[in-house]
Amino acid sequence: MAKKKSRIQLRSGSDLDGLREAGAIAAEVLAHTCALVRPGISTGEIDRAAADLMEKRSCKSAFLGYRGFPGHICISVNEEVVHGIGGKRELCDGDIVKIDVGIRSRAGWVGDNARTVSAGTMPEGVLSLLKATEESLYEAIEHAREGERLSSLCASVENYVSPRGFTVVKQFVGHGVGRELHEDPQVPNYWDEEEMANRRFRNPRLQAGMVLAIEPMVNAGTEDVRILEDKWTVITADRALSAHFEHMVLITEGDPEILTPRERSFPA
Repeated sequence: MAKKKSRIQLRSGSDLDGLREAGAIAAEVLAHTCALVRPGISTGEIDRAAADLMEKRSCKSAFLGYRGFPGHICISVNEEVVHGIGGKRELCDGDIVKIDVGIRSRAGWVGDNARTVSAGTMPEGVLSLLKATEESLYEAIEHAREGERLSSLCASVENYVSPRGFTVVKQFVGHGVGRELHEDPQVPNYWDEEEMANRRFRNPRLQAGMVLAIEPMVNAGTEDVRILEDKWTVITADRALSAHFEHMVLITEGDPEILTPRERSFPA
C-alpha cells in the first residue's frame, strides 16, 4: 500500500488560542528551570521542579513516556547536544546546560522551547557559541514569513553560524507542532537540495497558520554526533561543547509570532 502524503496543519481561531496558552506555559516552565541552574544542583532536581510546576499549571510533560523517554524535560550538559535525562549528576561551575521543555496543556495542545545557560561562571570562549546559536534562531525566525520557502529559513541557521567557526547538527531537526509533539514539516538547520531530496524532506512555501518549532543545535567542533548507551542522550562525536535554543513560531500574514515568549539571553 502506498504511503499517504503527510499534510501540514494550518491553525486558526480557537486552535491558536490553545497553542498560545501551551506556548506560554512551556516558556514559564523553561524560565523556572533555567533559573535553578547553579553549581551543586542535580539534573534530577531540576527535572522534578519542572514536573511540580507542570502539575500546578494543570499540564503534563510532552516528553515523559514519548517513545519511552524517562524524563519530564531534557537536560543536556556540555558535550551533550539534546535528549539528556535528569538524574544524580550534580552541575559544576562552568557547565553549559541545555534545557528543553515540552508540555501538553489540559486542552491537548503542545508547547515546546529550549535555551542554553551556564552554571555559575561561563568559561572563556563559550559566550560566542551561545550568542551565535541564539542569534541564528532569530535569523531563522526572520525568514518565517508567508510566501518564503522553508529552505530559506533552514539555510539561514548554517549560513549564520558557519562563518563564525561553528557547525550545525544535521542528524536532528526542528518540526511542526500542534496536537502532536512532532508534526510536519521537518525543519533542519541547513539546506542541501540533493540531500533533502534523498531524505524526502519537503520544501513547502510557508503559509499563515503553520506552527514551527525552530531549534538550532550548534557545535563548537564537528557536526557529527552519537547516541550514548541510554539510547537517548546525544553527544558531539569529538566531545566539543554544543548549544541549543528553540522557539515555537506561528507563521502569520505579517510578522512571525513567537508563541514561547522570553527575553533574549544575549540581546543583539
